[in-house]
Amino acid sequence: MNDILTWILDTVAGVDPVIRTLLAFLGMLLETSVLVGLIVPGDTIIIVASTAVAGPVEFITLVLAVIVGALAGESIGFALGHHFGPFIRSSRLGRRIGERNWIRAENYLDRRGGVAVLISRFLPVLHSLIPVTVGASRMRYRTFMAWTIPACIIWSLAYVSVGSAVAGGYRELSGRLHFAGYLFVGAIALFVLTVFLIKKWLHRRELRHMD
Repeated sequence: MNDILTWILDTVAGVDPVIRTLLAFLGMLLETSVLVGLIVPGDTIIIVASTAVAGPVEFITLVLAVIVGALAGESIGFALGHHFGPFIRSSRLGRRIGERNWIRAENYLDRRGGVAVLISRFLPVLHSLIPVTVGASRMRYRTFMAWTIPACIIWSLAYVSVGSAVAGGYRELSGRLHFAGYLFVGAIALFVLTVFLIKKWLHRRELRHMD
């Protein structure tokens, strides 16, 4: 396990830091953009990129790239919703999402306002629909940004911190413990499970505001 995991981490670390950062930026831009965010695994991209972080400068740079990418993607979603909201909703891709999900996004925004923008960043499906829904609503862009910036910061810090910390811990232990690879996989799995449970809890807690 250690040999395989070390090879994977070294392969990721072998990619130029600038390219890794740009890929993370692009991944987040797509992950938070309308409809595309439903199929682009932004969280996976960021965790993989963060395993190659070497030092505080790369850490801060990656966090900023992820935040800016997320905000750019959500801004695109807002602009598309503002200018083409009804068309997107009635388009082929919009119909594939389902009218029920669009109605849930509208209800959630109407009943929770800015809080819906903040929490939706951590909810499946809604994290891609809310920016478009906000753009088609009366909420101003400035207000939208005021709520989505904190959410993007929290999300980015959580994923980059966990990915870099777990990879760093593995590199320190791999030379001394033959089962260090299993500890790495277990730590990542625990983080993924924790995120899943938190999202599940948030969804159940907020569901009454959507239906």
